[in-house]
Amino acid sequence: MESLHEHHHLGLATASFYHLAHPPATGHACQGLACFAARHDAPQRWSAASSDTPPLYCVGQCFRGPAAWGDDDPTPVTARRAVLLTHVGAGGMRDIGTYRKGGGGQALQRALTLQRDALIGQIVRSGLRGRGGAGFPTGRKWQAVADAKAPRKYLVVNADEGDPGSFSDRLLLEDDPFRLIEACMIAAVAVGAAEGFIYLRQEYAAAQTILQAALAQARAHGWLGHPLPGCEHSFDLTLVVGRGSYLCGEETALLNSLEGRRPNVRVRPPQITEQGLWGAPTLVNNVETLCAVPWIITHGAEAYAALGHGRSRGTKLLSLNSLFRRPGLYEVEFGITLRQIVEDLGGGLRRGRLMGVMVGRPLAGLIPPSLLDTPLEYEAMQAIGGAVGHGGVIAFADDTSIAELMAEVFRFGAGESCGTCTPCRLGSAELARMSADAKAGIKGDGARWRALVEALAAGSLCGHGRGLADFARRTFSPFRREPFCCTRCCGPAGRSRICATTTA
Repeated sequence: MESLHEHHHLGLATASFYHLAHPPATGHACQGLACFAARHDAPQRWSAASSDTPPLYCVGQCFRGPAAWGDDDPTPVTARRAVLLTHVGAGGMRDIGTYRKGGGGQALQRALTLQRDALIGQIVRSGLRGRGGAGFPTGRKWQAVADAKAPRKYLVVNADEGDPGSFSDRLLLEDDPFRLIEACMIAAVAVGAAEGFIYLRQEYAAAQTILQAALAQARAHGWLGHPLPGCEHSFDLTLVVGRGSYLCGEETALLNSLEGRRPNVRVRPPQITEQGLWGAPTLVNNVETLCAVPWIITHGAEAYAALGHGRSRGTKLLSLNSLFRRPGLYEVEFGITLRQIVEDLGGGLRRGRLMGVMVGRPLAGLIPPSLLDTPLEYEAMQAIGGAVGHGGVIAFADDTSIAELMAEVFRFGAGESCGTCTPCRLGSAELARMSADAKAGIKGDGARWRALVEALAAGSLCGHGRGLADFARRTFSPFRREPFCCTRCCGPAGRSRICATTTA
């Protein structure tokens, strides 16, 4: 295992970008949005989180928030249709011999008998889409890298699960590491990559230890660093641990970080499938996306495509936060409604009235109770201003007002801006200040707010700045009265101070 500092000698300009040069101290409290939603359950811990430096935004323990570094409570796991959680639900699989005896490696063996086009065709026909961002078809991405003409290609696993409220990748990394390694080998054969990197977030200490041991077992077993059985292709995989940055979940920023550069977002085109890591064609997939691959190759594309609904095929992992009566990690088929997730899986809220749910990522917007009959599908979620994303499901009770939520999201967003785009670097900070003022009941300038939001949407290179703008427009503009806010979602009083003290 290499830390990012060991992987590259970082200069001051690069090192200063990150906020976790070293692992946090035990008890360092989390400031993530899932913990913010549960702050009234442990006010002292949340108070500590708000003052702890450096900020710690998610430790992957959202089911028991407010959480802190060092918490290691078992995660409740439920799979209605187990494609991904077979080993996770059974307590984990951390020995390669046991993994092989249980059928592990069969997908790799089958993949090695297929021509490259046939192998990629399995992924295309399965309908698998990216599970961490915009839901881009996985097979199309693989095909683009495979078609690129270059002497060297790379595979990168995005294990920087930084969206507060999500902990699905953490469980896959800790309890099913060989599934991920096998998937990486299949993907490498398909696209022609000889070297790969797992970029893991600093906050996942247990996953670091487990992955390093699993990689050593895979090398000793002849899976990594040796020609694969029946072919001349050789592939190796290195674990690199980040230093704390939400923006490194954006794939071009992640690649810059791997190269030892300041992880600012890159301008596209060129796409990273053409010029990615060190200028070579690069395949970047996240953990959950890759972990579906062995099942698809073993059972067939048609079996996977038979699961799900519409253009959203297969299953999805959902992370339910601690405000639910039954929090934990769930695997469901696409097509389930948000109401079924909230009421049937989660059992509703354990206290208070539901204000709304945030699904997928912190900048996806808040979905009100009136829209809970929406199915969990990429296009359906986009239509209501939500997202599938990593599948984090954060419920907010009526002890959180829209004003408080806006201020918290913009505080987080401004602090995590990489600074490349002027509208994001300056605009997010100003919107954070205005949101904090509005939360305090200070009258604001509505025209200025709207102008900043529009500049953020139009002038940001990546989804961070645009996501902040979308969040502002979809959730609530604090300088204009909106039914979503004033009818039921502003807190116990039914209406927040922000509505009474701001102007249109």
